[in-house]
Amino acid sequence: MEIPVYTVDAFTNVPFKGNPAAICPLMHELSDELYQKIAAEMNLSETAFITRINPSDDFTTGSRFRLRWFTPTNEVNLCGHATLATAAVLFQYKKNVNPTLVFETKSGDLAVAQLGEGYIMDFPLNPPTQEEPNEFNDVIKAAVGNHPIQAVYLSSNTKKLMIRLADSCDRSVLTNLKVDPVALQNSERSGRVKSVLITMKGSPDCQPGYDFYSRVFAPWNGIPEDPVTGSAHTVLGSYWSVQLGKKKMLAYQCSSRGGELELEVRDDGRINIAGQTVTVLQGTITL
Repeated sequence: MEIPVYTVDAFTNVPFKGNPAAICPLMHELSDELYQKIAAEMNLSETAFITRINPSDDFTTGSRFRLRWFTPTNEVNLCGHATLATAAVLFQYKKNVNPTLVFETKSGDLAVAQLGEGYIMDFPLNPPTQEEPNEFNDVIKAAVGNHPIQAVYLSSNTKKLMIRLADSCDRSVLTNLKVDPVALQNSERSGRVKSVLITMKGSPDCQPGYDFYSRVFAPWNGIPEDPVTGSAHTVLGSYWSVQLGKKKMLAYQCSSRGGELELEVRDDGRINIAGQTVTVLQGTITL
């Protein structure tokens, strides 16, 4: 069996920046075990598998597809960058004729449309709840050391813990953080947390005017650091929209690869996440 595979860098227009995802368009479903083995082989933060819902459709004419995401160690319920990359593969390489594609996922229907040179995704919004920092002392210590923090929030349904650095911190504090993934994973074993988002206020007065910055660590999912994370921005976008009193925001995830996300919090309780992509590899998996 031969499976086409594309490696696409998402949330960037420059190769080897943003977040790479492996995308596999499949003519029929495979076993979960095989999906996981392929994802482990690709060894990227996500490998996405697209399958047809209607057997009479193909990847050019169909407008609805099933989409699943696997990290090197497990399946996840929501992934932004691999959804963006999936849409890019269908629009660019399968020449899909529809203005909008809808993906049936574990997080419900997710729609993606072309927008200029990039794509815009319609995602659920996941507002976090403020927590007492003392509840998460070990995680905070493992994530940010002794740097001052301003607030701690938890999105319990996505299991994402958000730590906001104090406004007195310079952006270099965030970019220079050295987080030990083993220590971070060992700091939280209750199952409440599967990902840590470290964020700080941006510099909207400096071009290009980022409203907030972040980094994301998910060793519980086999991802020491996720370079640019769409799903994290369903939490971060909700939080910063309230803090800044803004619906439209420009965010930058400052991992070593780095990536840019355009956000718009909508009145219907969802969020638009937009970004660009670059394909760096096309190939075939032979089984």
